[in-house]
Amino acid sequence: MIYVRKVGPFVVHRRQRNKKKFKFVFMVVGLIISISLFLKLLQMKPELTVSKLVERSLEEAVSDQLKPDDHKDDGPKNKCGLSKPCSEEDFAFKLYSGATNIVGPQICFEGKMIIQKDTRGKWLGINIAVINEETGEHIKTGSFNMWNGKVEELIEFLKSIEDGSLVLIATFDDPATKLNDEARALIAELGSSYISQIKFRDNWLFVGGKKTINQVSYEEHMKNDRETNKYESWPEMIEMEGCIPRID
Repeated sequence: MIYVRKVGPFVVHRRQRNKKKFKFVFMVVGLIISISLFLKLLQMKPELTVSKLVERSLEEAVSDQLKPDDHKDDGPKNKCGLSKPCSEEDFAFKLYSGATNIVGPQICFEGKMIIQKDTRGKWLGINIAVINEETGEHIKTGSFNMWNGKVEELIEFLKSIEDGSLVLIATFDDPATKLNDEARALIAELGSSYISQIKFRDNWLFVGGKKTINQVSYEEHMKNDRETNKYESWPEMIEMEGCIPRID
């Protein structure tokens, strides 16, 4: 014989309330455990603050975008990790802008990393690598903070670049606050079309030359716009690669 027990609505509602209470208690206990573990971590590492934890998370997320290319010089087919290899008659290059004010820029030329990605505090502003057009030799590098640095130092560097030089530029954080008309004009002479448009926290990459035999001009620009930015106050990191003909 089978017995069927009737359960009234009051009993059902009470069970539902008990179930909700159990879920609530479980969530509270989980939250308390999480907070306890977090506080214990801060006690073990007092130098670790909440802001540093946030910065570390952002840095790891941005750095993931850079992992596919190790930039090792494994021969002409893999110089600078280009998606397509350059011919033996060309120089290979690949540039990355910085991401926010945490992950720095990169400049790679002919399989050699001239400016290596670094964390905040280094390579802020406009970063320039100067290359001999004929030999492909790296001549010099300059880094100029355009937020609180001196634009006169950038102008002096630009004027010192010798004729027949390739010029590679990658920005990080803010490239424009201290940038004046004279500096913009000197960069325009190298072949830049976007330099007049560069503004606060824009991302910008450029490859040009100073009175080079081959007329070289490569450029990428990403505007700082809160409505489209990937990182709130900063636009998305950009990259650019290509091949520059060697002089016969």
